[in-house]
Amino acid sequence: MGQLIYDSEDRPIVLDDRTLAHLKVVVTTKLRRQEGFTMSWRHPENQPRGRSTIWLHPSIPLQFIFDEPEPPELNTQWIQDMMNSANSTGGIALIDEVIDGPA
Repeated sequence: MGQLIYDSEDRPIVLDDRTLAHLKVVVTTKLRRQEGFTMSWRHPENQPRGRSTIWLHPSIPLQFIFDEPEPPELNTQWIQDMMNSANSTGGIALIDEVIDGPA
């Protein structure tokens, strides 16, 4: 499980490496453009029920920590879905990956 450390928080946001790798592409693209936005997620089952939202901005420290040394192959559709979400008024909503199978 990877970690997203936001603003030197004591409680990192824990995500699987694959999700974190895709999220990293979207977040760094937005921040490189100097765009602030929100990110929301449901709390994992091992935490109290609920959801959280944070404001991401280029001036706020952010660190991505991966367990696996090799990056996964990226799903461009998932990145696009997250980018579309990031560009909306609701910000990024961490959504499950959709894998297209054979037609």
